[in-house]
Amino acid sequence: MNIRATLGSLLMLVLLWVPLARAEPPTSVQVEVNFLLGYIEGSGCEFYRNGTWHDSKTAQMHLRDKYKYLVASNLINTTEDFIERAATKSSVSGQAYWVRCNGGEAMTSKQWLHDELARFRTF
Repeated sequence: MNIRATLGSLLMLVLLWVPLARAEPPTSVQVEVNFLLGYIEGSGCEFYRNGTWHDSKTAQMHLRDKYKYLVASNLINTTEDFIERAATKSSVSGQAYWVRCNGGEAMTSKQWLHDELARFRTF
């Protein structure tokens, strides 16, 4: 084996062992996302995902897990990224998530969360 191939192989092995740098989202994003997750859990609303309605606590846990995964993958830079990538649709089926509160008409989680984020930002 020649020296260039050996060095290339060695470099690849080293890169596999070096942990990838993971940047946390800005503090303001973390605050807003945590607010939205708390809002979801405390809402008492029902959340439709992949053909089944879930309670607010189950929905919050699911979205928190998706958020953690996306943060670890460096895919969350804004609160809107969280809404679009984690809280709008199923990454498995592609179906939209829906929210129904107090027996009212269902609306997309995307719209529901954008509305609440806008209210939060006015304060």
